[in-house]
Amino acid sequence: MGPEALAQVLRPLAGMFDPARYPDLLQGLAQPDDAAVWRLDGERALVLTSDFFPPLVDDPYDFGAIAAANALSDLYAMGADALLGINLVGFPPDLDPGILTQILRGGAEKVAEAGAVIAGGHTTSDPEPKYGLAVVGMVHPERILTKGGARPGDRLFLGKPIGTGVITTAHKRGNVEPLHLEAAVASMSRLNRFAAEILRRFPGAIHAATDVTGFSLVGHGHEMAEHSGLTLRIQWGAVPRLEGAEILAEAAVAPGGTRRNESYFGEWMRYTRELSESERRLLFDPQTSGGLLFAAAPDQAEAVRRAFEEASEPLWPVGEVVEGIAGAIEIV
Repeated sequence: MGPEALAQVLRPLAGMFDPARYPDLLQGLAQPDDAAVWRLDGERALVLTSDFFPPLVDDPYDFGAIAAANALSDLYAMGADALLGINLVGFPPDLDPGILTQILRGGAEKVAEAGAVIAGGHTTSDPEPKYGLAVVGMVHPERILTKGGARPGDRLFLGKPIGTGVITTAHKRGNVEPLHLEAAVASMSRLNRFAAEILRRFPGAIHAATDVTGFSLVGHGHEMAEHSGLTLRIQWGAVPRLEGAEILAEAAVAPGGTRRNESYFGEWMRYTRELSESERRLLFDPQTSGGLLFAAAPDQAEAVRRAFEEASEPLWPVGEVVEGIAGAIEIV
């Protein structure tokens, strides 16, 4: 569902649950973020989220791993450790059950890699296969990472390259290079767990975080900027792209979500450099299991970068947080 349609369907729920009646709900509909957070006590808070979608790739195992990594990513964006997952499955009754076995195996092995456990699930008949997870994690109530909280001067970092939308769309059309698809699958399957663990070494220095998924880099960046009451300045030349993504974008390959993202988030964009049509396709490209986008205090930014480098964990500096219109994205 696109951002505009999602905002519309959620609007009637806004006034149904008065936050004052639920003091232990630290993140919910009143303060939408990557996951809901419920305080258990002064030391523990549960973090809960879910995500599922139809196949992006042909290999059932890879599909399961990607879907699991994508669901778990919301926990890492909140600073949480994963505890357990519940499988969510839609599957055609006339399709070989062995395919579902491989999907579930891919998801289960990714959950095990996260140090968590599959604790159950639910299946339903569906003409198109769908798979994902409801996941639960744990975080200290005072160490939650949220989209809001970025400060002027903060440095912006991104943990994965963009371009999964154009590459998987090209794959569906049968015109993607195998090596490009392989790199995209590897990126989408990679957990953000280790990136989140590094960020926890810098308490107080990471002021805001989110993961980049279906609303694109600038869509999720807009959410961070809006919740923080500031503007994000993104250096387009510094934004990493998956190999092959630019070639495909130049060939006018784009998923349907690209246009929806540009239509909804376009009003928040400010350009000080001219982008080609293909560059705009990547700017608004919907991602699956993308990287963490976070804002680090300027006096700690270099230490954070070095920590990622020493851990061989990919990281790219992509911009900064500045005073300006709340929610705006400057492309320089």
